[in-house]
Amino acid sequence: MRRRGEIWLANLEPGHGTGPGKTRPVLVVQSQALLDVDHPSTVVVPLTTKLTEGAEPLRIRVPASAGIDRDSDLLIDQLRAIDNRRLYKGPVALLGLEAMNVVNQAIREVLDLITG
Repeated sequence: MRRRGEIWLANLEPGHGTGPGKTRPVLVVQSQALLDVDHPSTVVVPLTTKLTEGAEPLRIRVPASAGIDRDSDLLIDQLRAIDNRRLYKGPVALLGLEAMNVVNQAIREVLDLITG
């Protein structure tokens, strides 16, 4: 069972336009309620090792960890739902609460869900 905040390897082929393709890590950001009922797709954010400085909230840096061998950027503007069959290995890492709070804020900004 997948958990929100886990990083999995996913097959994103074929890539189109600016959308990243190939096999790459993705961060699971779908609500835990949908994950718990085994929804057939999962909302994810792809990671890239092509780092861009100062691109928040479009990119959020994830430092190398046990499951990620190089620093990577989360491509917040490439948020997507993928079929669960594309997730084939994981979890390879888990983002902590503080990092997920940064991701949550970035998603809200990119989707213009900021209130107040």
